[in-house]
Amino acid sequence: MVKFIHCADLHLDSPFKSRSHLSRSIFEDIQQSAYESFKNIIDIALNEEVDFVIISGDLFDKENRTLRAEVFLKEQFERLEKEQIFVYICHGNHDPLTRSVATEWPNNVSVFSQNVETYQTITRRGETIYLHGFSYQQDASYENKIDAYPSSQGQEGIHIGILHGTYSKSAAKNCYTEFRLEDLNSKLYHYWALGHIHERQQLSTMPQIHYAGNIQGRHFNETGEKGCLLVEGDALNLNVQFKPTQYIRFDKATIETDKTSKHGLYEAIQSFKDRVRPQGKAFYQLTVVINSDEPMPEQDLTQVKEMIRDYEENEHDFIFIEDLFIQYKYADQPSLVNEFSEDLIQDSSVFDQAVSDLYLNPKASKYLDDYQSFDRKALIEHAENLLQTDAKED
Repeated sequence: MVKFIHCADLHLDSPFKSRSHLSRSIFEDIQQSAYESFKNIIDIALNEEVDFVIISGDLFDKENRTLRAEVFLKEQFERLEKEQIFVYICHGNHDPLTRSVATEWPNNVSVFSQNVETYQTITRRGETIYLHGFSYQQDASYENKIDAYPSSQGQEGIHIGILHGTYSKSAAKNCYTEFRLEDLNSKLYHYWALGHIHERQQLSTMPQIHYAGNIQGRHFNETGEKGCLLVEGDALNLNVQFKPTQYIRFDKATIETDKTSKHGLYEAIQSFKDRVRPQGKAFYQLTVVINSDEPMPEQDLTQVKEMIRDYEENEHDFIFIEDLFIQYKYADQPSLVNEFSEDLIQDSSVFDQAVSDLYLNPKASKYLDDYQSFDRKALIEHAENLLQTDAKED
């Protein structure tokens, strides 16, 4: 049996300059977010009593690597060392070996070199584990080193491949160490711990091939829950469980409201914020669909946008509406009259059939004008307005 954590793409000290306009408390939370997420991962490792932790590249964020980040990681690794939990690190394109780490890691940490190599360990339950991987020497590694990974054939135990690279069928723009599934399958490993793609993905079930995704979203292209994978099992079956650890979420949502006043819109948005607040700190791109066809005055919308951002700095779990989009449910709908052809509108038989019962009623007909003199397009538009009014009241 083996139990380990697979995480990747920490990007400690990744810049958030575009949000420097935020209140001091919220901006500090953003800057701290990746640190808090990784601390949560270490907490899980300790609580689950795992055998080791795998980090599949990009601990740091290029030129933003700081002494603070290195000291923080050392402190977290030392927490694991006290419980005899090992750490295996491969460096990626954002933290290549050429930008060496000044801090000396504790003895429980192993770092893969620029050449593919294998580390062997024994789990608490006596299972032999082989971990195969390499670190990037330069910022960009386009060479295919998959061939250098040894086959597991003839070796008992659990084999794990660690790779920071790009799946050949992905839509990624930066294709570092591109690979095909056939290349990985040929090694006969039990698990592949991938890094580089910031979206959690399972590429295969046999063998298990996973991108853990990054541990903390940084913008609205990295929405939803982020964290690590907890892997447990044996050579025949490995169970993979996602563990959310993000400190702040970036997310998108759409709500609908019948409120057409600025106060009503404000309350609808506040109600949404109250619903999602238990899920933790978050930035949202929020679309509000107003069941109306008349736009609200721009000055009213400006007041609402200002109000919904106020006071969030005083909330422990802030919900910050980064972008507010207003849509009007009926504004873009084509007029009903446009759905009828001109020939149909001018066809008297259609109108005769529609109103004949009414005009043949002696009690009603004496109060009615001659419908032949009516503007038929105006009649259709009037009917449409009545239908929309009924819809709003419902």
